[in-house]
Amino acid sequence: MSGFGPFGSNDPFGGVPFFADLAKMLSQQGPVSWDAARQLAHSIALGGESEPNVDPADRIQLEQLARVADLHVGSTTGLATSRSGGGAEIVPVTRGQWLAKSLEAYKPFVESIASALAPADGTDITDIATADPESFDQDPEAAMGAWLGGVMQMLSPMMLGMTAGSMLGHLATRSLGQYDLPVPRKSGDDEILVVIRNVDAFGEEWSLDRDELRLWICLHETAHHAVLSVPHVRARLVTLLEEFATSFDPDMSALEDRLGSVDPSDPQGGLGAMQDLFSDPEVLVGAMRSPAQEALLPRLEALVASIVGYVDWVMDHTGDRIMAGYGQITEAMRRRRVEAAPSDRFVGQLLGLDLTQALYDRGTAFVDGVVEREGPEGLDRLWVREQNLPTPAEIDAPGLWLARIDLPDLDDPS
Repeated sequence: MSGFGPFGSNDPFGGVPFFADLAKMLSQQGPVSWDAARQLAHSIALGGESEPNVDPADRIQLEQLARVADLHVGSTTGLATSRSGGGAEIVPVTRGQWLAKSLEAYKPFVESIASALAPADGTDITDIATADPESFDQDPEAAMGAWLGGVMQMLSPMMLGMTAGSMLGHLATRSLGQYDLPVPRKSGDDEILVVIRNVDAFGEEWSLDRDELRLWICLHETAHHAVLSVPHVRARLVTLLEEFATSFDPDMSALEDRLGSVDPSDPQGGLGAMQDLFSDPEVLVGAMRSPAQEALLPRLEALVASIVGYVDWVMDHTGDRIMAGYGQITEAMRRRRVEAAPSDRFVGQLLGLDLTQALYDRGTAFVDGVVEREGPEGLDRLWVREQNLPTPAEIDAPGLWLARIDLPDLDDPS
């Protein structure tokens, strides 16, 4: 019987030493299999084809547009557009180059999620992979559910890496810059990536002027970079993202319910159903989101809403003055972001950054409310200090925010 695996002659995985080999790989690669994730991401992003290098003419043009964007964003916001003080560098990159940088940027958050999903009881995956076959003969169906539930729990960190690799691979085919999702990059890095191939493809699809679209992207990315270069804004956002990532809580009962779709009497169908289950983002996001994350989301969403609402205001305040086609480009861009692909939404949901239209609307209403009451000067106070960042209640009531920051600071001896 031992030749048939833990499920006897009905073992859907009989003859495939998959789990023993996988156990060995997991023990060697840590909480996430990044080699496999990287290979999968590149396969999706490049489609098995090589990419041409960025045209030097595109690099020269973006350097010129970066100076224009830096000037206008700096004068409108009053913020430094870089951490170094020398101005941000906008760099046109290929999909593969964007992906390499983005994998490194997202790696700490994905590994935090993987650590949160790891078994807390010290279970060794080799205990599951080499389970006693005789114990499965007593109650095959119950054993199947228990065994697959254990396997799911043990494999979820690795599958998370694979899923994140898959989603980032798809993002590489669609992302225009590095702030499609407002995730801070490496501290001290003033390099802003623009995927020139994707930008030009989007412009052709919407019949947009190529040069104006590139300037629009430079303004958008520079405005995000300026806000996220404010030390306390960056620190608050990174802290909230890390707290969200470390607060995933595996719900094994929900996973076992999903495992009910696996038919142990159907070797081919059972294996296929299990593969589909592992690749379903809802298993990782929906079934494993914890009460701690639900409690954290209002603070994270308030901060992100204030950032994206402010960036939209900066764009509207400057774009019309320097681009004849600003309105057309902006309409196309805003339609694009509310029609986000599943890959965009899933990576965002993993980090608590589900950029829905409702969230953009909250940010816009907050910024408009501040400007209506105190003019653009009121917005200048938004990023002055950490205490000025709006609370969840204030993001929906800008008058409350203005009233609070106008109160005397009892901690200030002056």
